[in-house]
Amino acid sequence: MENLHGVLERQNIAYFSMEIGLRSEISTYAGGLGGLAGDVIRSAADLNIPLVAVTLVSNKGYFRQILDPEGNQTEHADEWDPSRFMTLCEEEVKVKIQNRDVKLRAWTYTYKSHIEGCVPIIFLDTNVEGNESEDRKITDFLYGGDQRYRLKQEIVLGIGGVRMLNALGFKVRKYHMNEGHSSLLALELLKQNSLDPTKVKELCIFTTHTPVEAGHDKFNYGLVGDLIQDKNDVEILRKYGGQNYFDTSIFAMNLSNYINGVTKRHSQISSALYPGYKIHAITNGVHSYTWTSPYFRKLYDRYLPDWENEPELLIRVGEIPDTELWEAHWNAKRNLIDEVNKKTGIGMDYDTLTIGFSRRMTSYKRPTLILSDLEMLRNINKRGKIQLIFAGKAHPNDEAGKQIIRDIYKVMKTLRDEIKIAFLENYNMDLAAKMVSGVDVWLNTPNCPYEASGTSGMKAAHNGVVNLSVLDGWWIEGWIEDVTGWSIGPKPDEKISIEETRLAELKDLYYKLYYIVVPMYYEQQDEWFKLINNSIGMIASYFNSHRMMRYYVTEAYL
Repeated sequence: MENLHGVLERQNIAYFSMEIGLRSEISTYAGGLGGLAGDVIRSAADLNIPLVAVTLVSNKGYFRQILDPEGNQTEHADEWDPSRFMTLCEEEVKVKIQNRDVKLRAWTYTYKSHIEGCVPIIFLDTNVEGNESEDRKITDFLYGGDQRYRLKQEIVLGIGGVRMLNALGFKVRKYHMNEGHSSLLALELLKQNSLDPTKVKELCIFTTHTPVEAGHDKFNYGLVGDLIQDKNDVEILRKYGGQNYFDTSIFAMNLSNYINGVTKRHSQISSALYPGYKIHAITNGVHSYTWTSPYFRKLYDRYLPDWENEPELLIRVGEIPDTELWEAHWNAKRNLIDEVNKKTGIGMDYDTLTIGFSRRMTSYKRPTLILSDLEMLRNINKRGKIQLIFAGKAHPNDEAGKQIIRDIYKVMKTLRDEIKIAFLENYNMDLAAKMVSGVDVWLNTPNCPYEASGTSGMKAAHNGVVNLSVLDGWWIEGWIEDVTGWSIGPKPDEKISIEETRLAELKDLYYKLYYIVVPMYYEQQDEWFKLINNSIGMIASYFNSHRMMRYYVTEAYL
């Protein structure tokens, strides 16, 4: 605990998240939720916000993705050794699962800001001598196993996390639940506060990231009763978490004084999904220093000193000569293309307009929308050469997501001699950083309104990459047509059918690529430079996690 000196005396915000993305070698993240949690921690450290984070050790990771020549995905354990990066604490606590004691230990990792502050992260671990074999595996895999496994993990995270913070001596002023996975912390707080919901509400903040009901964790009370067994505890869960099944989000909302969605649009959708709850909006952001490539960092350091701690200074990007911005982008692009060619042997080149798409491979993200009409894609390529780079993992149980990867591989083979397309295996934070800085256009095509926020386009904008996106999530707030990038399809408030919307999106995507994006890139360099400047000055200066955390401090953490 020597690395926590001085932290224990603070009145901390305890930030609970099932996944946290700190670095590629610590594979405790699966996607956007973990990436956001990592950026929360980085900005809290930079801004000296008294925060301690709690998560699971997930020492076998999410999974390491292997793709065969046909695009078939197989999953392998992505093991990492906590002792390489962390300190093992002496303290142990226990939680009850199926009426037996399960011991928890904790590893501490201290994230140190390159500017000044630090944030400790507590990684809970059930691989403790004395635990039964199945209990030692509870913290092995992130989002692994079935409902039973997931609920065990949520008991460890929520109840065990509160107990571990107490055992370690942290003083906690507020508990921030990042999604419903950690909502059982409120059960523990109720028991510590004489079952007084008013006191617990004053302690709790809940951030939801899911815009559809099916995305919220729900557990059958038969399973809940089997694992928790204490009838009084189960009745408390029924009282605040729903009578028919235990809804973790409902439980969190009923026991939090502050609830927020992660964009303005998402808060509106969530309010309609859960009427009767006041759901605020704090739009997500990304950690500027982490997601800006070394080439742009050097530029910003020279022309906009202290930008990394005051990202709003990026609004003055006009002070940087266009030639130097282009050189920084060119270097980042060359770095990415070299990586693609090294891994795939496809032979992409630096001069071709490069479009990037990397995120979880699942149906609602629609990775293959741009590949819907190959004849149209060929026509666009004749107007001006394009090349496409894809990356992303499909959840092990998502067969439709796995089929999407196979479909992309089929198109890669069909267009092999015409359009260069690459799919990069085992997407992680390092690869993400190269992609968001190295492509020319960042493509985002989810089915509306399923994108609560999305943050990859914000990362791209920090590197002067132009967004081409459906109007959903954060892009509704960041989009100014032909100024900060381009929209795809109708506006959110247009009253047309889902089928008409999908047809309009596809038509608009191909139209803008053919008539606007491709010709501007090759024939109107001055106009392209304006987009680069506006992406940085209008998007990156606002859609950053420093601004986001200041909102949490002034609105949620009061």
